[in-house]
Formats: sequence, C-alpha cells, structure tokens
Amino acid sequence: MSLIFTIFALVFLTELISWIGKTVLLEFAWDLYSRLFMNASYTRQRQLQAELLTAKKELLQTSAQDQFAKWAKLRRGVDKGLADLEKLNGELASSKTAFSLKFNTMMWVLTTGLSFFVGWWYRKAAVFYLPPGWLGPLGWWMAFPFAPKGSVSVGVWQMACRRVIKVGERTVKNILAPSEPVAVPVEMSKSS
Repeated sequence: MSLIFTIFALVFLTELISWIGKTVLLEFAWDLYSRLFMNASYTRQRQLQAELLTAKKELLQTSAQDQFAKWAKLRRGVDKGLADLEKLNGELASSKTAFSLKFNTMMWVLTTGLSFFVGWWYRKAAVFYLPPGWLGPLGWWMAFPFAPKGSVSVGVWQMACRRVIKVGERTVKNILAPSEPVAVPVEMSKSS
C-alpha cells in the first residue's frame, strides 16, 4: 500500500476510534475477553450471589432467640460467603483494571504511537509532489518540516486527512441529525 493511503487509513482509524469512544470499545473488549477467558470466575460469582441470597433469606426467617444454634450457623455461612464474594469481586476488579491498562496501551500504540512512528520514519519522504509553481511562495509550507521542496510532507498530509475526515463527520452528523424546530417569537398585544 502506498504511503498516501497508509496515512489516510491510519488517520481514519484514529478518528473512527474517537467517534466510537475508547470507553465503549473498552467495555466491548472486556465483555468479549471475560466471556472467553474468565467465564468460570463469573459463573462462580453468580453462584455465590445466589447462595448468599438463599442463606440470607433463611437467616431472616430464623429467630435468633428461639433457634440460636441454627441462626449462628447460618450467620457464619453468610459471613463466609460475603468474604468469598468480596475476594472474588476484588480479583475480578483487578483483572478488569489490568485489562483496561493493556487495552488503553494498545489503543495508544495503534493510534497515536503509530501516527508518530509513521511521521518520524517518513519525515524526509514526499507523500506526493505538487505541480511546479502551483502554490507560489507558499509551496515550502506543504513540505514542512523535512520533505523535499515542491512536495507534501507526511505531517501536512496527516493534518489534511484529519481535517477532511472531521468535515465529513460533521456533514454526516448534520444530515442524520433531526432538524430542530425554530421557535418564532409571538408578539403580545396589550388590550386597554
């Protein structure tokens, strides 16, 4: 793939991720990851919650004064179940935090890091050349900072692609968004 399309695809991917939202993508990826690799933990969590609900229900139906031995045994079971559930919830929360850190790092590498790398790697390369004298004395700006004179640099091309994609996004949003009715002021007449 040529440099011009690679940069456009990279900028489009970055903007697509920002349109969707990193938190939405994180939640989707976490749900997928947890269903595939942590299903046993979530099954155990649901099982513990169900056991705790039934034990609490039975505890509330047992009199502490009349059936103290049964009540104390149920109470210890509920306390142990709550401790186990808290421990499992802590493990799941730490797993989600670790996943979130790795996912955000991957997103940064795929968008910002890759964009920086492409800009640095091809800093002296021309994305394409402009016709001679096309922009007159301002032609040097298109080659800024290191590209050959009369060409468009990677940084300028990334900026142009980002701008075009943002304008396209705004246009699509304006087309798809329902138009709001315009309020017309009504004059009130005073009666004497």
